[in-house]
Amino acid sequence: MLLSLSIVLPFVYMLSISLSNPVQVGLYQVGLIPHGFNWKSYETVFQDNQILLSYWNSVRYTMLGTVLVLLIGCMTAYPLSVNRFKARRPLSILFTFTMFFSGGLIPSFMLLKNLSLLDTIWAITLPAAFSFWNIVILRTNFQAMPQELYESAFIDGANDWQILFRIVLPLSKAILATIALFASVGLWNAYFGPLMYLTSPEMQPLTIILRRILLANEVLSQGALDQANSMEIDPVASAGRMMSIRMATIFVTIGPIVLIYPFVQKYFVQGVLVGSVKG
Repeated sequence: MLLSLSIVLPFVYMLSISLSNPVQVGLYQVGLIPHGFNWKSYETVFQDNQILLSYWNSVRYTMLGTVLVLLIGCMTAYPLSVNRFKARRPLSILFTFTMFFSGGLIPSFMLLKNLSLLDTIWAITLPAAFSFWNIVILRTNFQAMPQELYESAFIDGANDWQILFRIVLPLSKAILATIALFASVGLWNAYFGPLMYLTSPEMQPLTIILRRILLANEVLSQGALDQANSMEIDPVASAGRMMSIRMATIFVTIGPIVLIYPFVQKYFVQGVLVGSVKG
């Protein structure tokens, strides 16, 4: 109970500040319930047209990346879980090697550049799709299924595509939902990859744009306070307004994930339990 409250209360407090009167915020009189309810902080955040475009970019990066993670992960994990695939052990060792040793940042950047993927949606989604950690989880889940299930379907005339999509995947909904949740959260919150691989403003996701807004507010806050003092404007209201905008900006970023999680929580818990038992 205490752990749950320690996680939930900061979000409630951020939401309360973002919806409160700037004067009350500046005086630190806002608790878990908003004072002087208003939407001005959110209106300020969404006045920038770049916000809507970056929102759409984050949505499409997350959706396409999650689909690729599941598609590539399942198509790679399935043959590695089938006993009749002779090369599964050396391939597993080769893939495991990449988990501990990677080319590094510069080779990754040069690879994407040589493939003409810089400043495209593929620069964000493809690197995330080739994650052997997800493949290990899927392979473990597939291996836990009775091998007789594969053999009987194969004897009945089913090929590997039919076995994968008609038998294996329908029995793996929980683990698929878990991996989809992890992948979508990672793609939605991705910052370093877009910062390195995306240069066009129209391609940048929400994390980059909102960071720019936060930094701009940090710079403007001091200027606003100095201007407020020189013009005899209430500096408390100015400081509170900047704080409200900052909290609104943060909440805009985490809002979609917070809203989506309750709908996949059941599958997430089941997937984690299945992975822990079968692993």
